[in-house]
Amino acid sequence: MARPASRTRRRSARRPAARRRPRSAKAQRARRARRRGVGLIVAIAALPALVLAVAVASVLGAFSGVRSLTPLPTPPAVADYDAEQLDNAASIMRAGHDLGLSVRDQAIGVMTAMGESSLRNIDYGDWETTGVTNPDGTPTTSIGLFQQQDAWGSRADRLDPYTAASLFYRAMVARVPDRDQVSPTLVAHRTQINQDPDHYARYWPLAVALIEKLSGQDSGLRHSFVRAMSPHG
Repeated sequence: MARPASRTRRRSARRPAARRRPRSAKAQRARRARRRGVGLIVAIAALPALVLAVAVASVLGAFSGVRSLTPLPTPPAVADYDAEQLDNAASIMRAGHDLGLSVRDQAIGVMTAMGESSLRNIDYGDWETTGVTNPDGTPTTSIGLFQQQDAWGSRADRLDPYTAASLFYRAMVARVPDRDQVSPTLVAHRTQINQDPDHYARYWPLAVALIEKLSGQDSGLRHSFVRAMSPHG
């Protein structure tokens, strides 16, 4: 009886993997150029958003960065201000500079003191002049450049221009953490908790001009608007 023919399995021959040839210098340059081209397209596409962000920041007066201004050792003469007012404004600037705050923050400090005391370190306040009381009916105890009441600190601290400014700045940082996106008058209003949110608006251009005079430098704030969006926003 004949045996069936045995089947032999034919293994498929595997071709050895082809080795990649190293790219020529010309091919590598072309690849890098394509990558740069893609990056350039992405950068160009992002430009409109960047321009818009810069424009919004400029409107709010927030594009001043963290740079602060240092007042000159001897305050120069400035029209409409006497030596006491100039010294007080310089003290407010120094306090902001020493706390690492921005030039915009410094201008807000000077603006607030303008609106509260006309940059004069007075030892009385609204109770003595107009009989203003607190919401609970007690007499107000406001004194100094920023017309700060007892809760802000000791009488000596509130009557020291540098210390009073430091108290104001620390409260501003705590109470208005988003201040770079808020108009200057609202920053002061939320810090001081006064009745009229627009009270300080008229002093903003004056404060900007004064800190530039006292430092001899451009603040970059001249084209910023006093109000941003809603006065209560």
